Formats: sequence, C-alpha cells, structure tokens
Amino acid sequence: MPDSGFIALFLIGLLGGTHCVGMCGGIVGALSLGGPSRLSLHLAYNGGRIASYALAGALAGALGGLSLVLAGQLPLRIALYVLANLMLVAMGLYLIGVTRALAFTERAGQHLWRRIQPLTRRFLPARSTVQAFPLGLLWGWLPCGLVYSALATALTSGSAVRGAGLMLAFGLGTLPNLLLAGLLAARLRAYAAKPAVRLTAGLLVLGFGAWGLLGAARLAFQA
Repeated sequence: MPDSGFIALFLIGLLGGTHCVGMCGGIVGALSLGGPSRLSLHLAYNGGRIASYALAGALAGALGGLSLVLAGQLPLRIALYVLANLMLVAMGLYLIGVTRALAFTERAGQHLWRRIQPLTRRFLPARSTVQAFPLGLLWGWLPCGLVYSALATALTSGSAVRGAGLMLAFGLGTLPNLLLAGLLAARLRAYAAKPAVRLTAGLLVLGFGAWGLLGAARLAFQA
C-alpha cells in the first residue's frame, strides 16, 4: 500500500467509529466511573489498546514480508492487496447492515479472546492509569471485524515496522470516537446507532475498498 495508506487507515478508523463504540462502548463507559481523573483513565486505556494494535500490525507486517520473500513478489503482493481491499468492502457492507460477511472473522478470534478475557478481570474496576493501561492492552485483542480489516492491510506492508505504523494510524483514527464514548457515554452510543450515521460510515469505508480494488486491477494489467 502506498504512503497514502497511513491516511486511509486513519480515516477508516475514524469513520468506522460507530462500530468501535458498539464493541468497546461498555468498557470505556465503565471507566467514566473513575471520578475526576477519568480523562487520564481513558487516555491510558486507549494507549494500551492502540499499543496492542501496533503489535498486531508488526506481526502481520512481518508475516507478509516473509511470505513475499518465500514466494513470487508481484503475484503475491497483488493477491494480498486484493484481500485487504475485499476486507474493507466487506467491512463497509457490514457497517451498513447489508451483510454479516465479517462475522466469521470475529468468531474465529473468539478462540484467542477466551484465553485473554479472564486476565482483564485483574484490572477491573480500573481506578488508576496503572490498571487502565494493561486493561487496554488486553482489550485490544477483542475480536473485531474492523480491526481485522485493517490488519489485512498491514499484511500487505511487507515489514514489521510499516505494519506497526499502519495499525498505529488506524488506532489513532479510532481514538476520538472512543474518548467521546467514554466521556459522553450513552449519548454518543445512541448517536452511533442511528442508521444514517452507520450508512454514511459504511459507504465511505466501502469506497476505500473499491478504490483499492481498482488500483489492484491496474497493477495486475501492468504486470
């Protein structure tokens, strides 16, 4: 993915915030009970969550880079790029409510999450940043179709550093929505659930995927 991929993933994280609020709204709402220092709790929690995204991106980027070394460069790169953008198209349709195509990825992630979730209880209720940060680190592995769509893009990056950077950009994009979800709690969750909001976000994410598929087709014809 070209350097514009960092901006694209940031915008996808931002636009897909309706999904993030639905997935993580409960836990960030609970952090609002932490008293006057609740903003620091939210920042620590989200810092941990984004750090986990960056780690997952590094692993995906390293795996993708190894695959490119072991296989033919261009054909595999095109295949990975097509996969990444198909995931974005599916995520856009998922946000709109047309299909549950990405639900299988979240079900697959449940195997890992069942091992991680019990560890989160050690940090609940989170009353300090020392508890909130590791809670975010663990919660970053919650099965989420939007995160998996971004990880598919990190897989095409070809390196651990670039993969981590892409997921960092994505995580920063999700930050405004989740900070607001924590501070405004139910009011933002009700807004994010509105069909018009989900439709707009879904169409924009779908558009990123469709544009990427057109780029992959051009690359394939030039090969």
